[in-house]
Amino acid sequence: MAQYLISVLHDDPATVNADPEERAAISAFNRQMQADGQWVFAGGLASPESATVVDGRDGTPVFTDGPYVETKEYLVGLWIVEAPDLDVALRLAGEGSKVCNRRIEVRPFL
Repeated sequence: MAQYLISVLHDDPATVNADPEERAAISAFNRQMQADGQWVFAGGLASPESATVVDGRDGTPVFTDGPYVETKEYLVGLWIVEAPDLDVALRLAGEGSKVCNRRIEVRPFL
């Protein structure tokens, strides 16, 4: 089985957190994936303003507050799933998009 990153994207900083109905649907979706043996990990993320960028390429790390890049959309959560192929991962992503009411990006791990 391959592993896939299912990224949850959003564009409204005022509604980073899921509402109670979305949280309940997400929890049910997570439980179903766990029961089906597809769930590896899932988590929500704090707002982009809470990010710290670390650049240690020149030897001494430099820490910068705020998101890495200014963008309209940003990552608000993720799932890591196991699926036999991309079609199954895309089906899971479609279900995830519906339950969290957000756009989704799917990428396989190398």
